[in-house]
Amino acid sequence: MNDMQLPADGEKLTAPTGAQAVSVLSLDGSRKSDFVIDEVPAALVYNGISHTVMMVTPQHLEDFALGFSLAEGIVQDVSDVYDIEVQPGCGRGYEVHLTVSSESFWKLKEHRRTMAGRTGCGICGTESLEGVMRPLKALSFTQRFDLKHYGAGLAGIAQTEELRSLTGGTHAAVWLRHDGTVAFGREDVGRHVALDKLLGCRARTKELDGALFVSSRASYEMVQKAAACGVEILFAVSAPTALAVEVAQRCNLTLAAFCRDKRANIYTHPQRLIGL
Repeated sequence: MNDMQLPADGEKLTAPTGAQAVSVLSLDGSRKSDFVIDEVPAALVYNGISHTVMMVTPQHLEDFALGFSLAEGIVQDVSDVYDIEVQPGCGRGYEVHLTVSSESFWKLKEHRRTMAGRTGCGICGTESLEGVMRPLKALSFTQRFDLKHYGAGLAGIAQTEELRSLTGGTHAAVWLRHDGTVAFGREDVGRHVALDKLLGCRARTKELDGALFVSSRASYEMVQKAAACGVEILFAVSAPTALAVEVAQRCNLTLAAFCRDKRANIYTHPQRLIGL
């Protein structure tokens, strides 16, 4: 957190995109300035039909929309997305308009139709328990990762978390190439959105070879999103869930968690890792 005092004339500090400067009162009675993370609504609109509203940090919204669409199975390939346009929405929000293929849009409309007026389990707006656990194709074993680059992946998280260094309020996802260099990273107030942004950037740049590092726990949603986009190797800083391990085992994803400096627990498919 930032300990800078407010300027004497009361002028507000200039915050970077994705954060806001606020005045806070300390327990000793003194005032100081601090930065807090921005969180705004973003509506994803497909061929003119609003599908969902997510709370996000307002950066890389095109990557978010593309990654979400791929990870959630709304589109099967980046070629199914013809255009993405970000527009100001009501209040401080945004509308992200996607033009997608007719086949993708038809499937989306069918999904929305089955949700209308149903009585279901109520989990995440899905129609049934089967809807929570979307079927995933088994991943191929095309990727290898040399653990001599493991530290570079963790360092990449710290390098990506520029807003976290100011606010303490974001998660990050990083794509590491086989040679240990960081291809790109994304951060957001939500760990799922940070991953969606990363997956969107990965699809857009076609930088598909490498390994994924995330600053959060490895919930089943994180594993499911990664596997749905063809990611074969996932390192998570925090804990996995039992369902995440089960899904990773079933779809052939290499999952490591509790990733810290020089240590990690490898839960599934260690054969992709060089140097064990």
